[in-house]
Amino acid sequence: MSKHSVAPFIQAHYPEYWGIMSYPASECAVFCSTHGEWGIFSNMAPTPIVIGGITFKSCEHLYQMMKFNDKDIVQRVWQGLTAHDKHSTNIKMTARSYEPERRRSDWGAMLVDALKYCMLQKYEQCPAFRQELERSRGRYIVEQQANPKKPADAWSAKLEGSHWIGPNLTGRLLMQLRDTGTLPHSLPSDALEFLQMIR
Repeated sequence: MSKHSVAPFIQAHYPEYWGIMSYPASECAVFCSTHGEWGIFSNMAPTPIVIGGITFKSCEHLYQMMKFNDKDIVQRVWQGLTAHDKHSTNIKMTARSYEPERRRSDWGAMLVDALKYCMLQKYEQCPAFRQELERSRGRYIVEQQANPKKPADAWSAKLEGSHWIGPNLTGRLLMQLRDTGTLPHSLPSDALEFLQMIR
């Protein structure tokens, strides 16, 4: 298992999101990147989010920054992330270069709550995102596994015959957000202290 896998953390701390889901392909809104009909659903979609007066380029940008609380690492990662103006996949790769040894010691226990927070900020600040979520109503939202040669990771699903099969955590959170207008979450009191480190 990859050292970057979140599966053990989800199984241990978020059992409600652990397991394999199945969705009829004909009833799904599927996305894999920022391109395509449902590309805005991607956490990497260029939907700026402002927190404490600081602008993050995307949901993914904010999420990756939340992994760290060491001032030196926060500043390094921030400088690395903000250097990439168009290639959103580099955001994840830059942050990964400091993982897992330098990330927050409690990251595994808060990673889904952190994603909920980031998605909710995107929902509240991006009208186009809300509009597309509403347009998807009546469909299952599925994040497609990017590498067809690998099994679906914790976030995604793969097309097997006439169904999308996999954990599809990202899609499940998006559907919850669409259907309820919120994503209840609980974060440590210092979850946003990194903001003070990049001002």
